[in-house]
Amino acid sequence: MGVVTYNYDSTSPVAPARLFKAFVLEADKVWPIAAPHAIKSIEVEANPGPGSIVKINFVEGLPFQYMKHQIGGHDENKFSYSYSLIEGGPLGDKLEKINYENKFEASVAGGSVCKSSMKFYTFGDYVITEDEIKALIKGSEGVYKAIEAYLLANPDACD
Repeated sequence: MGVVTYNYDSTSPVAPARLFKAFVLEADKVWPIAAPHAIKSIEVEANPGPGSIVKINFVEGLPFQYMKHQIGGHDENKFSYSYSLIEGGPLGDKLEKINYENKFEASVAGGSVCKSSMKFYTFGDYVITEDEIKALIKGSEGVYKAIEAYLLANPDACD
């Protein structure tokens, strides 16, 4: 098994507190409304705390039917959260899991910067390439940008 770490930053005109709420605290409500082209539903265990499982179901026609995240934790004061992709999605037979640590920070220019650190745990001697990682990020950006657009169009959402 190998481990590859990749860091990635993305900017948004939306404030960190609202993005944190949309991506962490209210994801099960916001994502299917904001990204109906991709997200069918989100199922969260009764107590969405560390160790809990979140299942994201995708609409028909996408490359994946679902993926499961295991919540690592979150800090509402620092707008940070962590989770592991443990089943479905892009894992296939080459990736055991992907760990994510994300933090929304205020941007000097207004809005926010999402700082992400991803660790890809591979099976055997497989080595994930930077191009493969960038393709995975690009695939998830469609949902990220749809949620961002939803928040911009609905100023009271996740306020």
